Amino acid sequence: MGTDGPTSPTAPPPRRPKVIKTNQQQVFLYVVLTLLLSLATVWVGRAMLHNSETLTFAVGAPNSDEALFAAKLAALLKNNASRFRIKIVNNPDNAKALTRFDRRQADLAILRTDAKVPPRARTLAILEHDLVLLLGPGNKKIKSLAELKKKKVAVVAENDSSLAFVRSILDIPEGPDAAKTQMAPQGATLDKLFAPSSGFSAVIAIVHASKAVRDKAYGQVARRGGFTLNAIDEAKALARKFPGISDETLTAGTLSASPEIPDDDLDTIGLEWLLVAQSRMSATTAGDLARIVYENKSALGLDNGFATRIEPASTEKDAFVMAHQGAADYINDDTKSFMDKYSDMMYLGAAALSVIGSIFAAIYAKITRIAPEKASELSTAILDIGERIEHAHSLDQLECLQDELESILRGAVIGLRDGTISTDGLDTFKLGYEFVRDEIAMRRDYLKRHAPEVEKAVRDAGPAPHDDTNVVVVKTAQSA
Repeated sequence: MGTDGPTSPTAPPPRRPKVIKTNQQQVFLYVVLTLLLSLATVWVGRAMLHNSETLTFAVGAPNSDEALFAAKLAALLKNNASRFRIKIVNNPDNAKALTRFDRRQADLAILRTDAKVPPRARTLAILEHDLVLLLGPGNKKIKSLAELKKKKVAVVAENDSSLAFVRSILDIPEGPDAAKTQMAPQGATLDKLFAPSSGFSAVIAIVHASKAVRDKAYGQVARRGGFTLNAIDEAKALARKFPGISDETLTAGTLSASPEIPDDDLDTIGLEWLLVAQSRMSATTAGDLARIVYENKSALGLDNGFATRIEPASTEKDAFVMAHQGAADYINDDTKSFMDKYSDMMYLGAAALSVIGSIFAAIYAKITRIAPEKASELSTAILDIGERIEHAHSLDQLECLQDELESILRGAVIGLRDGTISTDGLDTFKLGYEFVRDEIAMRRDYLKRHAPEVEKAVRDAGPAPHDDTNVVVVKTAQSA
């Protein structure tokens, strides 16, 4: 460094602007945004998965029991703001409804177990039991079904399909004898059917169990001695022969308490009405629908007694119509674990977290990240201070340079801590810092030893600060 005249203190170079949002703040912000957007994605996905689902329900005529039940179920789902919606499709009769179901044109249907069961039907619930009542006129006992083969028998039922069922259990082939078993006239009472003029030897009534226990007509007719309720001793054999038939036991007083009908437990046969769904229906949908039906049994029963005693579907492997897996899981209380229940949401959340996190990581790395300044780059500022040392003609000016040097050191330490300064070139920085620090110390010693000379030189040079001929020779720290 050469000699030079006194000059005014040089202004320090502008410092690097302070970064408000550090890298740590950015990382924290991106982590929070990633979590929030992932949660939002999962919420939207869950809403989409649980969006409204419309199920087609094939039923018979609008005034049939199955049509009325379907209407009640549709109203219940709507009033409870369920995600399910029911579209009711009426048909001329229940057989046509099952045909539509078999063609996969409907998701739901109701069948009685004497009907032709579609192979893809799976049970959600047992809606009703039908009882087969074998009635004889007056006190006449009917010992077996076989003795009715060639006699005139009236069938009391709500539809003609019951006539075919009765002829099958009586084992009556097509021909003249089959005509003797016929549907009872519409609205005919037991009194009229057992009147001598009717010519009927027996009446076989197929009635809903829930309706039979409410019907007071049986007691009224029995008090007049109008009929005898007979047991069907072949019940177990018929149940084995016809898989859709169940053997039932009527407990004493089922039809009437006074007089007691029957007066003792009595064997008979029965049929079941099943709410069925397509086997391809998802287990979640089937389970939710079964749960709704079971939990709202009292609201789904019809005024005539149909579906007032809804029961869970049979989950036995030898059931006439297998239970749907979703209904079986609910019935057997096979509660899904947390992982099973929310695995779809967790996979969706993991995928969303990965994608969104990758996007934010790329944005941080390529755009918003504050690249750390190399420690070696700070050496330039330090050396600049070193060049200004020789222009310091007072201890105050020297202290300013010392403060500036310490400020650079302090900034470097903070930067190394928060990541805004890398360790690249740290050795160079240390060497420059130590060199300039020592230079300041030497300059300070020099100024203290030659303070009178420096002051005199400054005073002498004062009148002509711009006159290059008046040069004050100042000994530098290096030559001191």
